[in-house]
Amino acid sequence: MNFMQLCLSLAGVAIMAAAQQKADSDVITFTNGDELSGRFVRSTGSSVTFKSEALGEITVDWSKVKELDTSAPVAVIRKGVKLKRHQITPDVPQGVMTVQDQKIQIGAPAQSIPVGDTSNILDQAAFQKAITRNAGFFHDWTGSITTGATLVQATQENRTANGALTLVRTEPTEAWLHPRDRTALDFSMTYGQLTQPATPSIKTSIFHGDVQRDEYFTPSLFAFGEGAFDHNFSQGLYLQQTYAGGLGWTAVSTAAQLLDLKVSASYIRQDFQTGPDQNLIGSVFAEHYNRKLPRGMVLDQKLSATPAWNETEAFSAAFSALLTVPMYKRLSGSAGVIDSYLNNPPPGFRKNSFQFTLGVTYALP
Repeated sequence: MNFMQLCLSLAGVAIMAAAQQKADSDVITFTNGDELSGRFVRSTGSSVTFKSEALGEITVDWSKVKELDTSAPVAVIRKGVKLKRHQITPDVPQGVMTVQDQKIQIGAPAQSIPVGDTSNILDQAAFQKAITRNAGFFHDWTGSITTGATLVQATQENRTANGALTLVRTEPTEAWLHPRDRTALDFSMTYGQLTQPATPSIKTSIFHGDVQRDEYFTPSLFAFGEGAFDHNFSQGLYLQQTYAGGLGWTAVSTAAQLLDLKVSASYIRQDFQTGPDQNLIGSVFAEHYNRKLPRGMVLDQKLSATPAWNETEAFSAAFSALLTVPMYKRLSGSAGVIDSYLNNPPPGFRKNSFQFTLGVTYALP
């Protein structure tokens, strides 16, 4: 083989490889006529995510897409469909997808589905993995860590530190699957000490911790059990233990917001620094609202009221709100308020305990 034949052979191989690569690529055409080759990643119903070597991963509204052709099979999930793991999925069309004029053609025989009628479109392999996956208890945890501190060094010396840890595990993790269970753990604390010459030190010591387990009957109705522990030196409360069980309802569940309402029966044990301790039978009425705001900001808000039926004056309530603003990758700035109300503190202590916090939040994977 001479040099010219070798060059022609190499050129032929390169052309065949390029043709094969093009055949294996997905192609998206925008309404302005631009065309991009790469790989379809996913769709959430209102937008499509596409990855190319030139631009990386981009997300655009479906309204800006004229045509889309995939080389690999995908699964199309319609709005309102909630699947269970390990169930047969005849209502989920699967196959190579073609999109034109806001209509999807998929499967054999081909089905036509308006883009606006879909909630999720994902790679078929990822769909099958999600349907058959059994996650262990130590998998799929998400959450955040928040810290803040104040230091004053003068005639007065002040040291204050606050922090919070939130962990949540929801199974399954995919929004298009029927929720099965959810486990949530929360811990927050504020500790501080103010000292100055010839004056007794002033201490701040507040902490709250709780763990909750939800078991879903339907996509919106669940039963739950919860344990909560509170200590507040500023209210004379050494330790309050709350054990509750009841029903919850997910009133709103979208990609942007979540609203849970809960009611339960509870046993409460209050141990005070001075005065008699109390054993209470009551209820907990609570709501939890989480909202994703523009520019990656997130608002998380909780409110609870706890009346005691065997001692009506032993009423307590709590409110908290935390706003996080993205700064760099997983780091966010945070501002929050925590308000605790105790209707029966020992003499000399105020009923209200209000905190305003500024800190830095790190989002866990």
